Amino acid sequence: MFKEILSAAAQISGLTFTERQLEQFEIFYNLIVDWNTKINLTAIVNAKDFAVKHVIDSLTVWDEGKFINVKNFVDVGTGAGFPAIPLKIFKPNLEVTLIDSLAKRVEFLKKVVAELKLDGVECLHGRAEDLARDKNLRESFDLVTARAVARLNVLAEYCLPFVKVGGTFAALKGKIFREEIVESEKAIKILGGDNITYNEKNLPDLPDVRAVIYVDKKFSTPKKFPRKAGTPAKNPLS
Repeated sequence: MFKEILSAAAQISGLTFTERQLEQFEIFYNLIVDWNTKINLTAIVNAKDFAVKHVIDSLTVWDEGKFINVKNFVDVGTGAGFPAIPLKIFKPNLEVTLIDSLAKRVEFLKKVVAELKLDGVECLHGRAEDLARDKNLRESFDLVTARAVARLNVLAEYCLPFVKVGGTFAALKGKIFREEIVESEKAIKILGGDNITYNEKNLPDLPDVRAVIYVDKKFSTPKKFPRKAGTPAKNPLS
């Protein structure tokens, strides 16, 4: 049933999935429904809503032309695995790192990776402010994604330190995305980002407009960023 619902939503959105991908998405959906009784992963468990608001929405981040040279990415504050898991299923050759601050969610994500037989995926427990100071992670990724984590001026400090110079930070945002862009422009420049662009997105049968914001990494992030855990949220750069 879920495969048919997702396939129909994908067709409306101009996406095509293989039978194997549809099977993986269905396993992922069932795992979330099951684990949601143990830990709070998502309020969206209706099959159609999950297909559209989680899977299709996650895949709006992918820009085939812009990401032609992307080999790896990190998903910051991945939660239940969005957009990382749908993106890995859709583009299986990508090397993926998932970061979340809650150990139980990371445990769940490791189960997902095993059940879906996903290669090239690492699940890390920790805060972005701490992990971004790890020399093996800092400025190591072609692409950094984030969805529903924080306002853009805060999110930029979490994410841009992970992006290679020449790479991209991509944030999935809701209807007030223009306001967030304006308030984050100075912070993004301080952190080494530039050339802020966006693509507006409409999801099947949903009236609200969403957007994916793209930031190019032009310069290395100053060593003092990110600031210590909790500071970016309490005192955003401005």
